[in-house]
Amino acid sequence: MQEQAIAWRHAGDDIGVVPTMGALHAGHDSLVARARRENRRVIVSIFVNPAQFGPNEDFDKYPRPFDQDRNRLDALGVDAIFHPSVDQIYPPAFKTRLDPGPLGDVLEGRSRPGHFAGVLTVVLKLFSLTQPKRAYFGQKDFQQVVLVRQMVRDFALPVRIVAVPTVREADGLAISSRNVYLNPTQRQTAPVIHQALTQVAGAFTAGETEPARLEGLARERLAAAHGLTLDYVSVVDETTLRRPERAIPGSVLVVAVKLGSIRLIDNVVLGAERP
Repeated sequence: MQEQAIAWRHAGDDIGVVPTMGALHAGHDSLVARARRENRRVIVSIFVNPAQFGPNEDFDKYPRPFDQDRNRLDALGVDAIFHPSVDQIYPPAFKTRLDPGPLGDVLEGRSRPGHFAGVLTVVLKLFSLTQPKRAYFGQKDFQQVVLVRQMVRDFALPVRIVAVPTVREADGLAISSRNVYLNPTQRQTAPVIHQALTQVAGAFTAGETEPARLEGLARERLAAAHGLTLDYVSVVDETTLRRPERAIPGSVLVVAVKLGSIRLIDNVVLGAERP
């Protein structure tokens, strides 16, 4: 893959890369479509990264419908599908692992220790192998976007990180590969996450800027949902992930919940035109 990518770059072709773990859906389609519009060449990687799964998470159960994914990407007109083995990414002599620093210790990092070290390590390796000018990530994984951007700044990588708006089902649920695990009752409950985000975004637009009050609105809405367990709800700065004294346009409300054993995350940028 690296040789082909270098040849494209030498020919003057911009490369856009879309890193995925497969089990592709409409959210991934939007990433590929954006990459297709903005680059001469588009590479989609499919790699279920063991380094970002914790010991009690769903690595072995994570869906791997590669033939279906390949057909989907062929229809979208990508230039290359990079589907490496674990040994290609982490050969036996592989030793280095990135430390995400304090940005990786909060929110998802607090609930999933080691997760972002695995994410950043594999993303850096993928950037080396695919040589992109631009890389595309979903806004749903907001903290991941923040950390990848920080890595790019810290290491002066010549890659622009593009965050693409979250794609949602008709009832507002953020599209995710994990949604297939929801049973019918859980699936009926899940849209309350977006309803809570929308309510908070509306309160901010109406003039509420106190983070604790905004978080309280979301907590109250989510607490009323049967079978839902709240992990965290927090108003954070879009770059530092710290809680601001007052929410401003661009502050982000982030939420993580569990429905049974299924963990779902979502967020809303306050002051955006459409939550």
